[in-house]
Amino acid sequence: MRTRRRTPAADERHVLAHLRSTVWGPAEFLGLPPWRLVGDGLLVGTLGTAAIVGVTLLGAWTGSPVLGDGEAGLVCAAALVVRLLLVRAGRALVGIVGVLAVSLALHAPQAAAGVVLAEQGRTRPVVVTSVHGGTSPSGGAARYLCSVADPAGVPLAVLIRRGCGQATRPGDTLAVVYDPRGRVPSRGAVAESDAGEALRGLAGWAAALVAASAVAVVRSFRLAGPDGHHGADAPGRP
Repeated sequence: MRTRRRTPAADERHVLAHLRSTVWGPAEFLGLPPWRLVGDGLLVGTLGTAAIVGVTLLGAWTGSPVLGDGEAGLVCAAALVVRLLLVRAGRALVGIVGVLAVSLALHAPQAAAGVVLAEQGRTRPVVVTSVHGGTSPSGGAARYLCSVADPAGVPLAVLIRRGCGQATRPGDTLAVVYDPRGRVPSRGAVAESDAGEALRGLAGWAAALVAASAVAVVRSFRLAGPDGHHGADAPGRP
């Protein structure tokens, strides 16, 4: 009994389909993905994003350096990536989620510190001792940082950006907001700063991470898993 041999063109198509499935995920459904699958993806992305931001906020609020400095957020980012790898999501999408998750974890400490200062910070005047300025790495407008000291002349171990500009000179007075419990560093005071405004800078990263995670989960759908059972009861299953 003769067995059919694959032609080179068929073998090439099979290899390309396998690579496409490995890189972007198989997405073995017809038409729009089932709502349950979309819900699972959004849940995974939302939980991962909430964990990254939540542990950082908790660390800043409690004064825990391990949580507030971003290390715990990076652990949560790694856990999200592992979760996507376990469902065999496309490697390219897993990589995109990993980059977004790490970026969110690195930006979260500044936002968390802003929340603490907005809720429990106090304002006090400080004296400028020196001004450091130069162009930004991207060649944009110059950025200036001021070294400051309290009215008693004790230097503060922080550089102030807000309120520090080209016209600022040593001896000038700036207003800074500080945490009486010393949980987060001081920063230049701004008018009408609140917790929502402090977290607004994370909105773009968070939305992108949720969306990328959802797409990765949706495209990981397979008709049959390694054990031969069907992945989900998708209405669009061929």
